[in-house]
Amino acid sequence: MRVLLVGAGGVGTAVTHIAARRDFLSHMVVADYDLTRAEAAVAAHEQHPGRFSSRRLDASHEDAVRQVLVDERCDVLLNATDPRFVMPLFNAALTAGTHYLDMAMSLSAPHAIAPYEQCGVKLGDEQFAQAEAWARSGHLALVGMGVEPGLSDVFARYAADELFDEIDEIGVRDGANLTVEGYDFAPSFNIWTTIEECLNPPVVYEKDRGWYTTAPFSEPETFNFPEGIGPVECVNVEHEEVLLVPRWVDARRVTFKYGLGEDFIAKLRTLHELGLDSTARVTVPGVNRLVEVSPRDVVAACLPDPATLGNRMKGKTCAGTWVKGTKDGAAREVYLYHVVDNEWSMREYNSQAVVWQTAINPVIALELIARGAWSASGVLGPEALPPRPFLDLLTEYGSPWKMREER
Repeated sequence: MRVLLVGAGGVGTAVTHIAARRDFLSHMVVADYDLTRAEAAVAAHEQHPGRFSSRRLDASHEDAVRQVLVDERCDVLLNATDPRFVMPLFNAALTAGTHYLDMAMSLSAPHAIAPYEQCGVKLGDEQFAQAEAWARSGHLALVGMGVEPGLSDVFARYAADELFDEIDEIGVRDGANLTVEGYDFAPSFNIWTTIEECLNPPVVYEKDRGWYTTAPFSEPETFNFPEGIGPVECVNVEHEEVLLVPRWVDARRVTFKYGLGEDFIAKLRTLHELGLDSTARVTVPGVNRLVEVSPRDVVAACLPDPATLGNRMKGKTCAGTWVKGTKDGAAREVYLYHVVDNEWSMREYNSQAVVWQTAINPVIALELIARGAWSASGVLGPEALPPRPFLDLLTEYGSPWKMREER
């Protein structure tokens, strides 16, 4: 399989480390707006001559991306950029006649009148609007194929297929006990994406009501995470699973709650109150002239790159899906989860835990597509495909998933 990887940040670089160990990959073109980042990701794999190459590419230029896909004879585009670039990359893959994978979906827009009650443009709406075109193309656009969304959606489908007869609620619950030495505020994931999902109105799904929104950080609950992480307060956050799971899995309610912590939430609220979460460009003095810049991009530039934090991080991160329902007439409640210890991921892959946990899932999906175990066309989420091959391969990759019975 020949892959165009767009984005050589933390997750993209982790993708190269993981894919380099698998023989389904014949060649990966690593592309980034910053050529030095792409070159650095490729330089780490000199022991694999001919399997990786680098080039500069602007993800916002659809025609340029399409041309690279054609020139490099790529089978698939893997999008490892932030959600701003989903649509040009998604469209480029369609016009080039290749498969497409991303880890975050097209952006939402709040309802103009009732943002904390009704959905406006939902995550992924722009992509699903092109589902028929993708189906006609015979190619697969696999959206939301990271860890959350991604593995969490696979867990949801597995629970529906093998663990439950009826499902009352599917709730993705994410928590960690990670600390970063030397920083008061150092998010372990892309801050642009973090701001987007944490400050937008969270979406909840109920079968009798459909999708609706609430206020950011609503419905706090304490969830006890496994493997020593312990109890963490989790709150509603906008996330793709809530928009994906109900399309293919029958559940009365679907939620996503993130363990952010009071201090993290307070800092995000402050950014919002100061307007520093805005993506609208403002004019500021430059060295020789006025320049336009997005406040959110300034925040991102001032914070440390998450990919560089691994050696300062300690602890574990947990991604998982809590499911409540009935099996054989009896109540059942389980938590399907995947934990990564930062010390292990740094030692084994030189990648910090959060970005590594995100990166392994699209690589597994690529291998399943290459080997024909996942074969489909159209715009699909992970829960639209058989879960067992994915979970078995996750274990084979040396990072097994687990299940905890809650009652």
